Amino acid sequence: MIFKGVRDGKPYPEHGLSYRQWSQIPPRQIRLDELVTTTTVLALDRLLSEDSTFYGDLFPHAVRWQGVIYLEDGLHRAVRAALRNRTVLHARVYDMDAESVPQS
Repeated sequence: MIFKGVRDGKPYPEHGLSYRQWSQIPPRQIRLDELVTTTTVLALDRLLSEDSTFYGDLFPHAVRWQGVIYLEDGLHRAVRAALRNRTVLHARVYDMDAESVPQS
């Protein structure tokens, strides 16, 4: 299996991070097999699009909650990495366990 798990929905409470706050979290490497997805559906056009990262953040967003890392945004990037036989991906990880919300 590529990911640690696949879910439909976010099990953690709403964090309320703005795009600006996400951009202040430095990206770090995460193993794909450590991630639990929060969606069961992937739009094939986003996966195959060459410019799918033109708008938005270049790095997927993940949330660490109760010791588990949930992939909140960027499933297409994670699947694309797996298709290229990569086992890691760079993502911005908000640690809800640490309760450290970046200031905007």
